[in-house]
Amino acid sequence: MELLGVRLELPANAPVVLLREQVGDQRVLPIYIGPEEAKAIALALEGVIPPRPLTHDLLRDTLVSLGATVVRVTVTALEDRTFYAELELRLDDRTVRVSSRPSDAIALAVRVDAPIFAAESVLDEAAAVPEDDADGAPEQEEIVEEFREFIDQVNPEDFGS
Repeated sequence: MELLGVRLELPANAPVVLLREQVGDQRVLPIYIGPEEAKAIALALEGVIPPRPLTHDLLRDTLVSLGATVVRVTVTALEDRTFYAELELRLDDRTVRVSSRPSDAIALAVRVDAPIFAAESVLDEAAAVPEDDADGAPEQEEIVEEFREFIDQVNPEDFGS
């Protein structure tokens, strides 16, 4: 999956992370997330380094200290309108899978440059083929612009010390 970014879904101003298939129909998978997780993903995408580690930075640093690597994150299921994800970690010669919320898994993936996957069953249930605008171009520029507006509203003071 390709991480398109985070945007606010109007009129509710609900943050949503958008993932897109890299092959096939290039379906877009929207996952509604909390505002703090949206900020964490957005800051990492923009390369912003907070004065003190955020939770996802702490997790990254802990994994590095233990010698573990994030092989991939996968959105594994959708049950009762709730998405589930999994971290696949490599530690020495072992593969370890850890249950996660998709927003946390994605926030970590951005920080460690890990690939993001989604189960085909999740895509079949919740993803959609994006509509083209009048010029036949995908809505990606609109998504990027909304993401930039979201980033412009984020302040370091939002995260405390």
